[in-house]
Amino acid sequence: MQQRIPKILIISSDTGGGHRSAAAAIVAGVQKFLDSESYAIRVVRAVEESHHLSAKLVRLYNWILRNRQHWMKYFYWCMNHVRPETSQFFHKRCVPYVASLFERWCPHIVVSVHPLTQHIFARVLKELNLSNRIPLVSVVTDPCYGFWKGWACDAVTLYLVASEDARRQLIDYGVSPERIKISGLPVHPKFAYPGEEAAQAARRALGLDPEKFTVFVNAGWIGGGNIPQIFRELVRGELDVQAIFLAGKNEDLRVAAESIALEAPFPVKVIGYSDEIEKLMGAANVMISKLGGLTTFEALACRVPIIADVITEPMPQEAGTANLIAQRGAGVMLKRSIDIVPVVRRMMEDEVHYSRMRAATVGLALPNATRQIVEEIAALIPQPEPATLTEVASA
Repeated sequence: MQQRIPKILIISSDTGGGHRSAAAAIVAGVQKFLDSESYAIRVVRAVEESHHLSAKLVRLYNWILRNRQHWMKYFYWCMNHVRPETSQFFHKRCVPYVASLFERWCPHIVVSVHPLTQHIFARVLKELNLSNRIPLVSVVTDPCYGFWKGWACDAVTLYLVASEDARRQLIDYGVSPERIKISGLPVHPKFAYPGEEAAQAARRALGLDPEKFTVFVNAGWIGGGNIPQIFRELVRGELDVQAIFLAGKNEDLRVAAESIALEAPFPVKVIGYSDEIEKLMGAANVMISKLGGLTTFEALACRVPIIADVITEPMPQEAGTANLIAQRGAGVMLKRSIDIVPVVRRMMEDEVHYSRMRAATVGLALPNATRQIVEEIAALIPQPEPATLTEVASA
């Protein structure tokens, strides 16, 4: 009988951009580090696709992230107490979607990159008597202590986490240590230090001066938060720089940023949504951004120091990242938007200070993390491969 191609199902959500980036990194990792033609991979946005009520939860999260960043701590508290990922109310409504996924495309392994997804998939695997046949892997995209309780699920076969800090959080949530491995975060292989010659070429491709100090103002995938306020302060400064402004999925913000850029005493390239963030990071000398886990480590992989937006107190799952880059000297914590000009000016004028920051970006992330993650996933695919639902039913 001809061997079937192993199928990997990655379950994610577009709550912010980090989970989407993690899924894309795993797909790219399989393609680069494994024999990609020997695997079939499918990525689903399980939270928003499973039911219209869970889709509304995603829209609420993204609206708060964009428009009321200071509310996120209350949203975090609420989610950790209500626990929708374990709720019978949501399970009852989402089970048909998950079951249909297995009926139409029964995978050999399920990989979760989102804390709200693994509980419902674990339940369906159990109800279909597939728990012992199809491993459930969780790649935790929050790198430090303090993340969502939803990550902890008794039915997960293997946890892959970014750090000892993240491992300790799972243990404190009741996960047995033998089910946890430290692998680093799944950063897409395209994020890497390009070298000065390639950085200059990237600036030139954006219509910017290849030699000039370049500030990348990153409003994130959803576009918003405090970044527009910081950008307004930046353009008021008499700085000999140039800037890239990324508005993300927020078209209104892109239009507003273009208007603000007209007042800037230096060149500004305004961009809406982009699938080529690595090119923007490659062109940058520094990035101004909220501290999303994946975005932070993507920038560090490109050796780009970070000016971190902590005007609004970071969410618990982001606070550890802020502390890490501050302690290691790879970033500056921006507590007031009016401080952005002196912070950038010091980086431009104090060469020793900037060189130390850039050097500090090296070694903050585990090397070869994405490769280790995809190899751990591939090693768990059962041999011989699991039966399909049709085979289970006919047994």
